[in-house]
Amino acid sequence: MKTLINIFFTTVFVLLLAHFMPGVSVNSFMTALIVALVLGLLNIFIKPILVLFTLPVTVFTLGLFLLVINAIIVMLCDELVDGFEVIDFWRALLFSLILSFCQSVVASLSDK
Repeated sequence: MKTLINIFFTTVFVLLLAHFMPGVSVNSFMTALIVALVLGLLNIFIKPILVLFTLPVTVFTLGLFLLVINAIIVMLCDELVDGFEVIDFWRALLFSLILSFCQSVVASLSDK
C-alpha cells in the first residue's frame, strides 16, 4: 500500500513540476503515472549499475556525482516515455533535485 501511495505522490509531483518548470512537459495524468513507474524501475535496476561504475568519481566528489546520475536517470526516462520531455541536462538536474526533495518530505510525513 505504501508503494502505491508513493507512486501516486510521485505522479502528482511530476505533474506539478511539469506545470511550473519551463522546459519540462507532461501530456497527461496517465503519462505522469507512467513516468513515475519508469523512474521507479530505473532507480531500482539501472541506478545501482551506474553508481557502481562511477564509484571512484562519486567518492572523489564526496557523493555529489549522484546528482548527475539522478539527472541521467531523468533524461533516460525522457527517452523511454512518449509525452514526457525535459529539454536539457540542467532542467533534468533541477527536476530530479526538486522531485527527490518532495518525495523525501512525503516519506518523512508518512513515517509519523
